[in-house]
Amino acid sequence: MAPPIARSPRPPPRLPQRSGRPNRGGGGLWAPREAAAGGRTPRRGRAGERGAGRRGGARRTMAAAAAAAAAAPGRARRGAPMYSQKELTSKKRDEFEDILEERRLSSDLRYAMKCYTPVIYKGLSPCKPNAIKSAVLQSEQVQYVIKQLAKEMGESPDIIQEEAMEILDEMGHSMQLGAVRFFAFTLSKIFKQLFQRVCVNEEGMQRLQHAIQEHPVVLLPSHRSYVDFLMLSYLLYTYDLALPVIAAGIDFLGMKIVGELLRRAGAFFMRRSFGGNRLYWAVFAEYVKTMLRSGYAPIEFFLEGTRSRTAKTLTPKFGLLSIVMEPFLKREVFDTYLVPISISYERILEESLYAYELLGVPKPKESTSGLLKARRILSDNFGTIHIYVGQPVSLRTLASGRINRCPYNLVPRHLPQKPSEDIQEFVSDVAYKMELLQIENMVLSPWVLVAAVLLQNLPAMDFELLIEKTLWLKGLTQTFGGFIEWPDNLCARKAVLSGLTLHANIARLVDGHVVLNDKGVEDGAVGEIVFKRALAILMCATYRNQLLNVFVRPSLVAVALQMTRSFRKEEVYSCFSFLRDVFSDEFIFFPGISLKDFEEGCFLLTKCDAIQTSQQEIYPTDKGSIIVSFLSAMFRPFVEGYQLIFRYLSKETKEAFTEKQLIPGVRNFVFQLLEKGNTQCYEALSSDMQKNALAALVQLGAVKKKKMSNGFTYNVNQEAVNKILDMFDARIPVQKPVAARL
Repeated sequence: MAPPIARSPRPPPRLPQRSGRPNRGGGGLWAPREAAAGGRTPRRGRAGERGAGRRGGARRTMAAAAAAAAAAPGRARRGAPMYSQKELTSKKRDEFEDILEERRLSSDLRYAMKCYTPVIYKGLSPCKPNAIKSAVLQSEQVQYVIKQLAKEMGESPDIIQEEAMEILDEMGHSMQLGAVRFFAFTLSKIFKQLFQRVCVNEEGMQRLQHAIQEHPVVLLPSHRSYVDFLMLSYLLYTYDLALPVIAAGIDFLGMKIVGELLRRAGAFFMRRSFGGNRLYWAVFAEYVKTMLRSGYAPIEFFLEGTRSRTAKTLTPKFGLLSIVMEPFLKREVFDTYLVPISISYERILEESLYAYELLGVPKPKESTSGLLKARRILSDNFGTIHIYVGQPVSLRTLASGRINRCPYNLVPRHLPQKPSEDIQEFVSDVAYKMELLQIENMVLSPWVLVAAVLLQNLPAMDFELLIEKTLWLKGLTQTFGGFIEWPDNLCARKAVLSGLTLHANIARLVDGHVVLNDKGVEDGAVGEIVFKRALAILMCATYRNQLLNVFVRPSLVAVALQMTRSFRKEEVYSCFSFLRDVFSDEFIFFPGISLKDFEEGCFLLTKCDAIQTSQQEIYPTDKGSIIVSFLSAMFRPFVEGYQLIFRYLSKETKEAFTEKQLIPGVRNFVFQLLEKGNTQCYEALSSDMQKNALAALVQLGAVKKKKMSNGFTYNVNQEAVNKILDMFDARIPVQKPVAARL
């Protein structure tokens, strides 16, 4: 099948203006760039690759961590840098419009019943859901797998085909305009009740409209709440854009009535695990690719795979991304646009549920009755949502000069083909790039700054000092390139008070001091006191964590300066590289560019006059001691939390264990230390931190992971864990790179 002929771009129809106001904002960062892989001029696309570096292996052992990033040979990652110092100093972003403003002034019924005729890909007519299923079932790929399984199992192909049809009936969407209108009406009522504003960058919507007409589009939103996918469909309906088909967990099918309504609004359902089921994988992959090739609707899924309980971006999952990239790699489509979307919540609906989950309370099962019980939140205020639709990224541009698609021509397209190492590496790079673009446009509210300051000054902080420190942190965040939306015409005092009012369940003002709202901690048993305090701290940390995405690189440089107690740049870099590897599941780092991340951290610290650098040394300035201390303190919960978890593993685990056995063991160990007053690191109780610490030890080779029939088991290398622990405690130096080119 020959690739379709590229058409000349056509200007998109002008989007309807919200509230009768003109468009605002400038192109700035999002203007078309001449950046491409391998230094070539891109053939198509509007966003260049921002990542480059050397490939030292996806996850390196502790001993090779710094050396691999700095040593010469190794597979080169092609492409322009992931970031540039120029961008760090001159970021410009689109401005926002509140789409609820118009909804509050007009009829929700009229809005739901409006004439809805979205412009779609190359003027195609929408495919009926049953037509998609028939195309999938009759495809060469699915038929090949059916015949192979029938031959291997000695079954009739008709029986296997019947099973494939059942899989399609279970997963397939059945989008109907009636269900869409029902959701448009209902969500208008709900969103106006829950949120003060829903702000969108209209220029991003115009770019998306243009992209949908030109090539198949994949929407990649961040995932912090169940509201994410509802809000995105609501947004596209508001702007008369083609509604997406959405990959949803099969858990939603357990919700009577609601599950079927979601299916009719465009959701298709996937099992959490395919368990090596070749037929399910073949049917699912072909279903997604058929929808993408037809291009009549954008495909939407979450790279993170699940909601982040901590407001930090989760490491990406590659399965669905590799599926949507395959039609381009096999030349079945000319190009595919990937659209990163950043959804930022001033207050997250599930904030208390997440804190309970992290402390070991089981997640409530999705059910219609549970949804009805949640109606009480309609009387609460959840502030503002900001949705930033990023620049569509051309897959063709990303692959230019990097990926050779010719090998796909040597094998019939219907034959299952394991991706080459180069392709797997490319998929990984694209996934991390998309998540970094999401992070770049996350909006930070004043409360995020308040939470970061407050957590460093527990149990209470003077209100006036909190205002002063919040303003100081606002300036530092802007220097580091953070995207802060400060309420219009509000002085610092009113902005902080507004945040305290909105988050009264987390913190409150008492006698001129701000304290955590952990009511009842003076009463009850010691264990109950610890649990209530941990609950309040984890909820507050959820908002501080949003700031860590901006601060992670300069903060790790600051922590490395304090851990090494040395001014030698080589030693500081070695420690930075070690910390970067240890925290690779806590924060998002583009693979293989440790040295570039170190340079970015140093650049930002130099920019705010926290350090001065020479060719061989790094000197903290007098002014910089305050900044370095603040940044180190911001990351202290992670350093101390990992120390506690590593200490438990080095002393308490002798036999093989599972993750489910580890988490309650660590939690009890930390709980006892908190009860005795031997630590104040409440965040070490978080199951998210415990899982990430275990994953880090596996990647560093200190814990061996073994696949069993019922999951994975782990064995600890006591000597290796103790060595890493000594590095954290600064009792032994971090191993130096062989030849750090600094």
